[in-house]
Amino acid sequence: MKSNPYFDPRKPHRTREGFRNNYLQGGIGGSFLKWQWQRLRHSLPKAPAPDWRFPAVRPDVAWLAANRTETTATWIGHAAVLVQTHGLNILTDPVLSERASPFTFLGPKRRYPPALGIAELPRIDVVLISHNHYDHLDRATVLALNAQAGGAPLFLVPLGIAPWMRRIGITNVRELDWWETTTVDSTAFTFVPAQHWSARGLTDRFQTLWGGWAACAAPGEPSSFSFFFAGDTGYSKDFEDIGRHFGGFDLALLPIGAYAPRWFMRAQHVDPAEAVKIHQDIRAQRSMAIHWGTFGLADDPLDEPPKLLAQALRDTGIAAEQFLLQPQGETLRF
Repeated sequence: MKSNPYFDPRKPHRTREGFRNNYLQGGIGGSFLKWQWQRLRHSLPKAPAPDWRFPAVRPDVAWLAANRTETTATWIGHAAVLVQTHGLNILTDPVLSERASPFTFLGPKRRYPPALGIAELPRIDVVLISHNHYDHLDRATVLALNAQAGGAPLFLVPLGIAPWMRRIGITNVRELDWWETTTVDSTAFTFVPAQHWSARGLTDRFQTLWGGWAACAAPGEPSSFSFFFAGDTGYSKDFEDIGRHFGGFDLALLPIGAYAPRWFMRAQHVDPAEAVKIHQDIRAQRSMAIHWGTFGLADDPLDEPPKLLAQALRDTGIAAEQFLLQPQGETLRF
């Protein structure tokens, strides 16, 4: 049995064996082998409709590189978003490699290229990592960012990931527990709970923490812009807690894809209707749909999440302008 070096009897999510979720009763998902057997017997993930085109535009690379005053958000692909606020260039879960996998020849392959390559990014100040799954933490990408001109960014990571980063040569790292806050210049970053799990191999399940990030202006700062990045998550009461604690966000980056089949994915990945519930729970003024269309990670067709999101917004009476299907590469300006 593994021994958790972060064990703390005062914190229920930090157990002797690893980490656990706040509200989930039972395990995450069901049998992975059962899911794969059903896929083989019945159907493989469906491709998009023949006339469907992934919504993408070419970002203004030069403008983004020069911008240090205007607040923006640019979806790069999957869970990677460039947020420019409070004079910082912030990057969430950057995975710019061809595959979300430990291998270059096997594993989920990118269906659409990232909107910005490493060489096109502005100098990144802060990288936010939500957890250690391969579609959210990519070795090649973080090493490239660590070697960027002008010096390495600061990597903010969950408990347990800093040792992995240091082993590959990344030392500008701060490791946070749920509800811990660190400040960079005028921005306060708080690591918050999500309902998910962690692993990069066969024997390290639940050995590092997972979660989302809340970024707000530090106390006393004139700017009040705030944003929330959910990472990967199932739906849980955690989001009511987050909304109550922060009182709302100007922008939320919320996943809407990789949710099928529900018997397997429900506990770990929200569907579009649940993403809308999160939007409401955390009291977001505006949300941006992420984590869809890039990698075929589950059984939902790549073009299905936008359709279900549109229906969920109609069902709840929320205007489409409040939960955006932002084209990849388009810059949202505040």
